[in-house]
Amino acid sequence: MQAADLSAAAEVHQQAFIRQKQSLQWLESSLNAFPRFLSFVAEEHAGVVGYILWAQKSGFRDQAVMELDQVAVFPAEQGRGIARCLIYESLPLVKQQLCRQGSTLKHIIVNTRADNHAQRLYRSALGAEVVATIADLYSADEVLMLSRDMDGKA
Repeated sequence: MQAADLSAAAEVHQQAFIRQKQSLQWLESSLNAFPRFLSFVAEEHAGVVGYILWAQKSGFRDQAVMELDQVAVFPAEQGRGIARCLIYESLPLVKQQLCRQGSTLKHIIVNTRADNHAQRLYRSALGAEVVATIADLYSADEVLMLSRDMDGKA
């Protein structure tokens, strides 16, 4: 993601996360937090249709724990594999950035609503499994998913 992508990505955020506010400020602050946050977009026909945010957790470490902080696709474009593509295409870039800072990827964590069908995506794309449920965290129950031992995996 580049600064020029922010307005379009903010539109994706507004449509995908209707309970959240200040989309432009949210994404701009994530983009500006590089290398703690790594931000990528999916484009089709020269337009942004989705984005993904990865966050390094608990400091810069030799073995990094990354959080798939947020993945979003325009609602009209969902179901076409764009989110999966964002995960698969950005993860090698995340690993390259970690390598540049002398780190490897240890684990990936994801949290999402307990009723979010995207859990299937996180299971199949990352091998993530639910390890905890937190009642009434944001707008409903939230699950914490963990993908262990990612070093060496695609």
